[in-house]
Amino acid sequence: MKKMIMAMFVILIVFLGACSAKDEATPNERFDTFVKQWNELKFEKMYDMFASEAKNTYAKEDSIDRYGKIYEDLNISDLKINFEKLNEEDLEAAMDSGEATIPFTAEMESLAGPITFDYEATLIQEGEKDDKNWFVEWDPGFLFPEIKDGGEISVESESPERGDILDRNQMPLAINDIVYEIGVVPEKLGDNPKQAKKKLADLLQLSTEQIDSAIDADWVEPDLFVPLKKIPKTNESLLDKLWKVDGVTGQEVTGRIYPEDKAAAQLVGYVGQINAEELEKQDPGMYSANDIIGKRGLEQLYEKELKGEPGAKIIVSKDDDEIVLAEKPVKDGENITVTIDVNIQEKIYKSYDGDTGTAAAIDPKSGETLALVSSPSFDPNEILYGTTPNMWEKLQDDEKQPLLNRFKATFAPGSALKPITAAIGLENGTIKPDEGIKINGLTWSNGKGWGDYKVRRVSESSDPVDLYDALIRSDNIYFAMQAVNMGSDAFVSGMEHFGFGEKLPYEYPITASNVSSDGKISDEVLLANSSYGQGQLEMSSLHLALAYTPFLNDGNMVKPTLLTSEKTGEIWQKDLISSENADIIKKALKDVVEKGTAKKAKKDELSISGKTGTAELKLTGGESGKENGWFVGYPTDDQDILIAMMVEGTEDKGGSTYTAKKVTDILVKLKK
Repeated sequence: MKKMIMAMFVILIVFLGACSAKDEATPNERFDTFVKQWNELKFEKMYDMFASEAKNTYAKEDSIDRYGKIYEDLNISDLKINFEKLNEEDLEAAMDSGEATIPFTAEMESLAGPITFDYEATLIQEGEKDDKNWFVEWDPGFLFPEIKDGGEISVESESPERGDILDRNQMPLAINDIVYEIGVVPEKLGDNPKQAKKKLADLLQLSTEQIDSAIDADWVEPDLFVPLKKIPKTNESLLDKLWKVDGVTGQEVTGRIYPEDKAAAQLVGYVGQINAEELEKQDPGMYSANDIIGKRGLEQLYEKELKGEPGAKIIVSKDDDEIVLAEKPVKDGENITVTIDVNIQEKIYKSYDGDTGTAAAIDPKSGETLALVSSPSFDPNEILYGTTPNMWEKLQDDEKQPLLNRFKATFAPGSALKPITAAIGLENGTIKPDEGIKINGLTWSNGKGWGDYKVRRVSESSDPVDLYDALIRSDNIYFAMQAVNMGSDAFVSGMEHFGFGEKLPYEYPITASNVSSDGKISDEVLLANSSYGQGQLEMSSLHLALAYTPFLNDGNMVKPTLLTSEKTGEIWQKDLISSENADIIKKALKDVVEKGTAKKAKKDELSISGKTGTAELKLTGGESGKENGWFVGYPTDDQDILIAMMVEGTEDKGGSTYTAKKVTDILVKLKK
C-alpha cells in the first residue's frame, strides 16, 4: 500500500512540474502573440509587450500615435511579419539566460510599392518568480531598419500626365495644353488697388473677397505672384482684357482642353476637382484632395486608363544622407483613341443650328461609330474654367436642357421603325411583299375593342397597298394591319431579335431600347401603334442606325464599336432577314428619297436612301402636339456612312422632311 502511495506521489510531482513548465510562456509563444498584434496594427497592445527599457525610452502615447501615423501616411497595407520559432536547443539556452534573439522578415505594400526587410527581435525575461514573462526590446528599426537610430521619413510624389482622347485620325477631343494661370503681384496693383481688384473679379467671375483672401495668405509677399484662376489660351478676348488690368500677370501651366467644345461635349465630358464622395471610393494613394477626375462622358468612362498612376518615393533622411525605402515610377495615363470622326461630329452638330435633338453616325459595314451628337450642348472648357456669369444656373434653367445627353437616351422612332417591322413580317411570313391590301379612307379601327381609337394615315390610296407602296408613302394603316395580323408574340419576338430589351454591346452606356415599359404588348391598339414606332416603343439613335445595317449586310446586324482597338465587322444579331427580302427594303428606301416622303431632300449630286419618321408626342389621337422628326439615311452606292438623326419640335418646320434635308446636306458635304 505504501509503495502505491509513493508511486502516486511521484506521478503527481511530475505532473505538477509538467503543468508548471507548460504554464511558463516561451519566447516563441510571446513573439507569436506580438507578431499577430503587429500584423493587425494593434500598436497599443504591442506597447504593453515592450520591455521596460523600451517603455522608458519611448513614451506610450507618442509611440502609438507616431507608428500609426507613419503607416497611415505611407499607406501601408498587406503587412506580413513572419519568423521561424527557436529550436529546442536555442529555446533551452534562452530559458537559461533569460534572453532570446528571433530573426524575422517584414513584407508590406506602400504607396511607393512593396517594402521587404529582415530584422532581429530581442526578447528578455522580466519579472519575479510566478510573474516572469518575455518582453520585446523594441526600437524604431522594427518599423524600418533605416530609422533604428533616428531619421526623418518623407514622401516625394509625382503626378502622372493625363492621357489624351483622340479621334480616329488622331485629332484631339481632349488634350493637355497650355493654359494661363492668371494672378496678381500685390505691389503692382496700381494707384487704385480696390478698383483693379473689382475689375479683375468681374472678369474672372470671382468675388473681391476671394481675391483679398488669396492676397492675404501667410506666404504672400508684395512682390510675389498670387495665382487666382486658370484661363485657356484660346479665350483670347478675355485674356486681352485681363492683361490690361494693373497688377495682373499670367504663367503658362498645363491644363485640360476640349478643342471640339460644344460639338462633342456630351460624348467627351469633362474633368473637375475630385470631391469628398469621389475620393472615398478610390484606392488609397491614387488621388489626393487636389486631384482632378473625370466627371462625365469618356473622361469618366475611361478615368482609370486616362488617369495613370502617380509616382512615389519613400525617403529616410539622416545626417545629410538619403536612403530610398521604396520607389514607384510615375505611369502616365494612356491615350484613348475612338472611332469618332471629328469632321463628321462637327458637321452634324452644326447642322442643328440651335435645334434640339440627337444623331448617331456609323459605318454600316464595320460597325464603327463615326459620330454621337446631342443638341443643344455646353462648352466643357467653360465648365472646367468657368468665366461665364451664372453659367450653371443658365444651363440648368434652359428649357432646351443642354445638359441632357440625348444620344444616350431613347425616343419613339415613329415611321423610321417601319423597315424593321417590314423585315420581321417578311421573315415570319405574315407579310407578302407583292400582296396588296385594300384600305379605304384615312383612318382604320379593328372593331369595338378599340373604342373610339383609330389609326390615321397621311394620304388615301385608290389601289391596294403593298409593302413597297406602304414604305414609300409611309402608310400607318398598312403596318398596323400587318402587326395585328402577325400578333404581339411574333412582333415582340421579332423586335427582340433586333436587339430590343437587350443591353447594347457597346463601350459607352446607352439606354436599352424597349417595345414597352414592361417589354410586353398585351393590348391590340398598343400593338398597332408600335408597328409604326409609336405607342410605348423607344429606341436610341445609335440602335436605330444599327437596326438598318441588316439591309446592307446580308441580313446581319453589325456590332457597334467605339474604340479603334476593338475588332470591327463583327455581328451582333445574325440572319435577321434574307438577302432577297433585304433587297426589297433597300429598293424602297432608295425610292423614299427619289419619290416618297423624303423626296424634297433629294440631291442630284448624290443618290441617298433612307426613311423618314414622325413621332407624335400627344396623349390622344384627336389633339395636336409636338412632333419629333426622324430620318435614317445613307449614300445608296457607297454605303460607307449611315446617319440616324432626330430633331425635336418639327411640327412647324416641315416634319421629318426637315430632318431629311439636314442629313442629305451633311452627306453631300462629306462626299465633296
